[in-house]
Amino acid sequence: MNSISRTMAKFALGLTYERAPREAVHEAKRFLLDSVGCALAALDHDDMQQAHRYIRELGGREQATVLGHGTRTNIADAALMNALLIRAMDYNDIYWKQDPSHPSDIIPAALAPAEWKGRSGKDLLVGILIAYELEMRLCLAAEPGVREVGWHHASLTQFASPFVAGRMLGLTEDQLVAACGISGSSHFTLGGVVAGHLTNMKNTADPMATEAGVRAALLASTGYSGPVELFEGKEGVFHVVSNVKWNTAAMTDGLGEKFLITECGYKAFPTEALTHQPITAVLEAMAENAIAPESVADIVVRTTTRGADILSDPSKYDPKTKETADHSLPYCIAVAAAKGNVLPSDFEEEALFDPAVRRFLGKIRVVADPAIDALFPTVKRAIVTVTTTDGRAATRQEDFAKGSPERPLSDEDIVDKFRSNAAHAMKAKALDRIVDATFGLEKTATTGEYVRCLVRG
Repeated sequence: MNSISRTMAKFALGLTYERAPREAVHEAKRFLLDSVGCALAALDHDDMQQAHRYIRELGGREQATVLGHGTRTNIADAALMNALLIRAMDYNDIYWKQDPSHPSDIIPAALAPAEWKGRSGKDLLVGILIAYELEMRLCLAAEPGVREVGWHHASLTQFASPFVAGRMLGLTEDQLVAACGISGSSHFTLGGVVAGHLTNMKNTADPMATEAGVRAALLASTGYSGPVELFEGKEGVFHVVSNVKWNTAAMTDGLGEKFLITECGYKAFPTEALTHQPITAVLEAMAENAIAPESVADIVVRTTTRGADILSDPSKYDPKTKETADHSLPYCIAVAAAKGNVLPSDFEEEALFDPAVRRFLGKIRVVADPAIDALFPTVKRAIVTVTTTDGRAATRQEDFAKGSPERPLSDEDIVDKFRSNAAHAMKAKALDRIVDATFGLEKTATTGEYVRCLVRG
């Protein structure tokens, strides 16, 4: 019997561009474009400037490129910085079954090694498909998800990222198994990074797990060994994280035959995933009933216990940082009601204290609904009631957020989001080149050629 990590290694080595379904390849391009747009939008944020300074000060061999900046550094540091940029605004993709995840956080584990090794655009697309397939399967593996028992989803990324980097680096099967064992022995992440008052680590935990996978693959490439039965072995993942039920079939059955990437969602708002249905419900309730912001008396949001707890604790009614604000259900609802949308600009420091938004915070009540809990995580329902000063009440239920597979974004929507995100970083012609290069990535001879399009002049 193959171990689980060996089965994953065989998949990672056996997948080719030609064998991948065309719809999966196209989705990989869409997620790559979406991720690049998120990265370019975050270039000048204070936290990303701090992280970039850290990367520059570390120095190292010039193996790969930092998106936007053009800084050259070693592949592990490039993967970390690029993942930080993609993740910075909480605007990249979202997959949430038993566990939540942002598989695009792992794209840099393919991008940096592929650039260093001169891999083609087809190779890069294969790396992206490996990242999505393994990460999304890991999100199906534990019931309830590991997040429900206190572990952050970066704890899953540490298992997927070494396979992605290792395939780009040309590792053997045994080396890939070792890389998974090395990374998976070193990087479990506490769920506390996304609870209570939030810090920069909210958007850093997963990129660090991506970085860990790249470093593990590099170490394994030298012949360094790691546990070969990481999941099912003695005191392995299944033994240690024993307060969940592990479904091994979800991790490996049909691997390489059925691809899950088309079931991953995009974010229409730069906020935590459980805020999206309530945001949509408020916007639609107010628009359909012609409710003006100044006539709102109160807003009641019925959501999961999780949403009422983690996203609506007292710190979320007075957010002072971007990280807390984009994980604050009251703040996100206040912005939606006051401004008619929720945009990246609403999380800049000055916007956090906008009086029009702050006045709404006291009008918002978040209620845990056991009936909604019973549907979770298959359906992430939100029921919102907006009451006006003259006593009218408008109620709206939302089960699926815009950008989810049930309410998908078109190619045009993806391109529009990319342009909106990246417009401040590059001129229109440069953005045109990125769009064309991404959707035509299979024609690109080397990943380095593609990456050069992603550096602002």
